Amino acid sequence: MSQVRVRFAPSPTGFFHIGSARTALFNWLYARHTQGVFILRIEDTDKERNSDEFLRVIYDSLKWLGLDWDEGPGVGGGAGPYRQSERSSIYQEYLAQLRKTGRTYEKDGATYFRISGESQIIEDAIRGRVERTEEKDFVIVRSDGNPVFHLVNVVDDIAMRVTHVIRGEDHLSNTSKHTELFRAFGAPLPVFAHIPLILKQNGPGKMSKRDQGALIEEYQRRGFLPEALVNFLCLLGWSPKNDAEKMPLPEIVKLFDLPGVNQSNARFDEKKLAHMNMAYLHAMPVDHYVPLATSYLKRTGAFSGGDPDSAYLREVLALCQVKVRSLEELPPAIQYFFREDFATDVKAKEKIFGKGDPKARVRELLATLAQADFSSDATLEAWLHGVASRHGAQTADYIHPGRLAVSGVSAGPSFYGIFRVLGRERVQRRLERFLSLD
Repeated sequence: MSQVRVRFAPSPTGFFHIGSARTALFNWLYARHTQGVFILRIEDTDKERNSDEFLRVIYDSLKWLGLDWDEGPGVGGGAGPYRQSERSSIYQEYLAQLRKTGRTYEKDGATYFRISGESQIIEDAIRGRVERTEEKDFVIVRSDGNPVFHLVNVVDDIAMRVTHVIRGEDHLSNTSKHTELFRAFGAPLPVFAHIPLILKQNGPGKMSKRDQGALIEEYQRRGFLPEALVNFLCLLGWSPKNDAEKMPLPEIVKLFDLPGVNQSNARFDEKKLAHMNMAYLHAMPVDHYVPLATSYLKRTGAFSGGDPDSAYLREVLALCQVKVRSLEELPPAIQYFFREDFATDVKAKEKIFGKGDPKARVRELLATLAQADFSSDATLEAWLHGVASRHGAQTADYIHPGRLAVSGVSAGPSFYGIFRVLGRERVQRRLERFLSLD
């Protein structure tokens, strides 16, 4: 069997859609699984709608997702050029072949392809046997001289020696036109594999670029982890035999194959994606997580008063890592570590002041704070147990008002970790301020 060659062929006419990313991913995975070649081809013949900005978005999004291409723009390869706008002479050569064999005619200034009338049959690698007969001749060159999608798509697949065409199910209706053209050129058919559509989260229909969560740029902006998004996307329409969900990319590459792709459409689930992102965030080594989180915080303007001390920031980020579900949650989650004018949550305050005497407990903390050992969470925990024991109370009786006093909120990372990172002096000032609350 010849080497597998697959292609992803986006048009730079809009922002990068999650369905396009999933198509690129499935092609990339199949190429890597088979030690084949992944080709990036830009279908930029629509001069009215193409833009350099959208082209940049395609490149940036693929690179962010880690989907490197073996042949294509910026990389080169033996089947280029890889932008359709630069392949006009190639299309003219193939058109001449069709004219020579009598398969074209002119009508109303356009060039039509003369169909064979024969039934077109493919053995789709996902959908099984598909049979359809084209009933009408169709345009392959418009009256303005520009070749249409069907012609350039097939010509490029032949010229680039594409062996497998992996694309969305919505292209299945085009396949009989394409097989007519392949056969008219005397070229072997590639293996077709039409992957299921991604349905919108709520309601019927395919997910469109206008739907919430549809654009890859949105996830980049919001600080999602690309490895989490890739893991989530691969499960939209593909199921590993072991039913695993969170999987490292090398394992996905090893397991991915076309028979594992489902025929039924896949519904987008933003909650599942958020949970996957959280799982990756919590499992990330701190040396990888800290620079990533720092970059996100700087990009979103979280440090308006100037960059914080890097060692202190690392401690804060490491402490909060397992308590945030996404990088988006970091700015509000860590703000009280960097400012003294943090707000106090009204509901949390009402709840804590509705039980016992929180100010008395805070006074008891302050009375022995000078003896507390701030060197570790364990030594602070031992100190608090001692305070609680002396006053015949539970540690929780101190933790809830103490947390509210130093952070303004009722939940977050380890109570002892917060005290340790803030340090004795700041903790003392905040506990004293708490006593002045109405």
